[in-house]
Amino acid sequence: MDLTNVRRMVGTEHGLASVSVVRADGTPHSSLVNAGVVTHPVTGREVVGYVTYGPVKLRALRDRPATSILWRAGWRWIGVEGRSELIGPDDPVPGVDLRLLLRDVFTGAGGTHDDWDTYDRVMREEGRVAVLVEPSRIYGNG
Repeated sequence: MDLTNVRRMVGTEHGLASVSVVRADGTPHSSLVNAGVVTHPVTGREVVGYVTYGPVKLRALRDRPATSILWRAGWRWIGVEGRSELIGPDDPVPGVDLRLLLRDVFTGAGGTHDDWDTYDRVMREEGRVAVLVEPSRIYGNG
């Protein structure tokens, strides 16, 4: 899938997006994240990535990986739906350097940092996880 329009939208609001996942009772759970387009470290395909933590959201993503992400800028918007893959301390992928992946996701969402060692330490201490969403549908007016 072509993520060109997503990449363009990400640049307008520093990747600020709403992400929705499915709770155990089938209801949606939405939160605000910084998300962007990154290259999947194994497949080499473009995917949407964001960073999260917390046992409830991670459990929901492991059990029900369906995810919807929506960016907006003014009245323009674009959404991506797909299946999430977790890569983190409890979800390692052989050959993937989590430290570098978290940096890639952060910069893919428009982030910059002047002290990567501190960034790496905080991500490690907080148990941050990269969430990679393989797009199955892209829609919107942006």
